[in-house]
Amino acid sequence: MLIAQLTDLHIGAGRRLAYRKVDTAGALEKAVAHVMAMNPRPDVVLFTGDIGDLGSQQEYALVAEILTKLTLPYFMVPGNHDRRAPLRTAFPDATPVKGGAAFVNYVVDDYPLRLIALDTLDEGKPGGVLGAEQFDWLRGVLSDGDDRPCLIFMHHPPIVTGIAHMDAQNLGEGADELAAIVAQHRDRIRAIICGHVHRPIHTIWAGVPLMIGPSVAHQVAFDLRDDGPSAFVMEPPAMHLHVWDTASQNLLTHLAYIDRYDGPHPFFGADGKLIV
Repeated sequence: MLIAQLTDLHIGAGRRLAYRKVDTAGALEKAVAHVMAMNPRPDVVLFTGDIGDLGSQQEYALVAEILTKLTLPYFMVPGNHDRRAPLRTAFPDATPVKGGAAFVNYVVDDYPLRLIALDTLDEGKPGGVLGAEQFDWLRGVLSDGDDRPCLIFMHHPPIVTGIAHMDAQNLGEGADELAAIVAQHRDRIRAIICGHVHRPIHTIWAGVPLMIGPSVAHQVAFDLRDDGPSAFVMEPPAMHLHVWDTASQNLLTHLAYIDRYDGPHPFFGADGKLIV
């Protein structure tokens, strides 16, 4: 099972450049083309938040137009730049919430690895939050009798990365409670994947792997100073490809760059010898 993670699209209405610099719509088009050209293709694509830049209907209409070329199943959770209602209206199949639930929490049961979407949006604020209703829902999912391994995907990471201006807006309220739940079910939760930080970051948290994906457009500047400025860099757009091996019950993650680069070039010549 192959899972492509695309995150932090920041699409602006009318193809507006993000921060007057970044062609985010063009970046998403390249990301979709990259995914569709993969061999083998992913089984599913997970968008881990910041689908739009301001959360407007016009932004989501442009995203939907671009995603017409993504002919694979895909699912979304909101990020801090999103708004729940217009996101759900624009992408009902990609946010399959049951009933009149207030949050974009849902489970995808169509694959060997169970996919659990967790909504960390605190609408109108940059940081994330999880509350009692969210935790009751998550406990119910993890205790519903389905013993398959699972993966949680959400926007805000519950960790401190060392990038100060991003750590100030991580998953603050609720991180400790989430850690307790994850630790209790770490035999089944194979990983947690997040967005938000615009950098590939990997760690072990509450006993399970936690991976933050890079943006498909622009990256947050790598700066571990306590007073490091809030800034971005035009490092290569990228994605994570998560590979689930059903036989070994192992999840492996690749970092894949989206732009085209020179190559591939052979290591060995026609004579079978190493090219020197």
